[in-house]
Amino acid sequence: MGLTRDHRIAELAGRWRDAVVDTGFVPMSHRELEQLLSDLLDRLINALTSEFFDTRETVAVGAALVRANLTDPEVLSRSARVLNRLTELIGPYQERLIPGLGEMARGYAEELLAIRARDQEMLHAAMADARIAAEARFRVVFDNAAIAIGIGDTNGLVLDANPALGAMLGRPLPELRGLPVWDLVHPDDHGKVQSLVFDELMAAGSGTVRLEVRYLRADDSGGWVSWAVTLVPASAGRAAYLLVVGEETTQRRALQAELHRQARHDPLTGLSNRRQLVETLSRIIADADPDDRIGLGFIDLDGFKTVNDTYGHGVGDRVLTAVARRLAERIGDATLARVGGDEFVVLLPPPCDTTRVTSVAEALLGALDAPIPVDEHRLTISACIGAVVTPVSGADAEKLLDAADAGLYRAKAAGPNRWVLHTVDMTAGMEFTDPR
Repeated sequence: MGLTRDHRIAELAGRWRDAVVDTGFVPMSHRELEQLLSDLLDRLINALTSEFFDTRETVAVGAALVRANLTDPEVLSRSARVLNRLTELIGPYQERLIPGLGEMARGYAEELLAIRARDQEMLHAAMADARIAAEARFRVVFDNAAIAIGIGDTNGLVLDANPALGAMLGRPLPELRGLPVWDLVHPDDHGKVQSLVFDELMAAGSGTVRLEVRYLRADDSGGWVSWAVTLVPASAGRAAYLLVVGEETTQRRALQAELHRQARHDPLTGLSNRRQLVETLSRIIADADPDDRIGLGFIDLDGFKTVNDTYGHGVGDRVLTAVARRLAERIGDATLARVGGDEFVVLLPPPCDTTRVTSVAEALLGALDAPIPVDEHRLTISACIGAVVTPVSGADAEKLLDAADAGLYRAKAAGPNRWVLHTVDMTAGMEFTDPR
């Protein structure tokens, strides 16, 4: 007798807990974390299997992870690997999983940025109060703020710094005082600082500029920091000075890069997804010469549903991973994407002709000749391929993919382990089909 739904959710919650528990400071016990993740899994499953798919609930799950202090950049990638197993729990709604996880990632990023924005607003409010209040009160905020604060003169020398800035730069405060700002900024960003701070801000005579630059530590390592630089005009015998408030953004940039990667890659196989494929194809179209031609091949596995039905989705996932690896080894400089459950697309950039497409298509079919070992099973998998060769300059990426997809149906109609060459000129409206 198989596991009940509650048992399967509990097992998956345990896997999720083990994947993320060591990513940072989590202010709860293992049992509490597992219960939280179990509740979030239940919400995800209900959202993905509801009659009307409302992505607001999956966005809320991502935000809940941030509020639980799971804010390390590794959290999303590790979670995606675990949550890919939800296919076993959502039955016929499996096509909702990838967009659902994408919306969860969006909710995660939005909540993380909102929390940091609120923290920075609170700091700016405290600093505004401090300027009005006594110097002692400002000093308390300056010395104890978790965010980096510095004061510099209009020539670019550091006059004072708080402990948070010293810790970020890896320098004791006495060493910072009197240093030129150029010693603390990556040489490649000197021009940005000069332009925005010492040219534009100084010329304006007051105001605030914001910039994100790389900083340098004493050991020549570094990271990224977002600065708000305010020019405080001279008054009552006091010279003008620069008030600099900074938030390290190294982790946020890493998170954004990871979100960008996840949004364009399939979490199971690591291949490009349809979004990345369309972006790659659009770049080729934009740069193409009039005579440039590309090749596209839609690949569909024969009888893959039988594998899932017979051995389970866990075995099916391992088969898909093995297939993706074998196909990727045969395509050279082409791009391979997973665009559906058992559907892949190969994109051959210019220069391309029917000879090259023929060679790649036959190599891809040959890649699946040997059985795929999974535990004690040796599973035989074949594929059908619908391929097109077409001029690319001025074309539409989605229409090109549709043409290749149409070729796939011709290949499937011809029987398993076959491919069909579909020569298309999208601008002239001409096509020729060659079954292989």
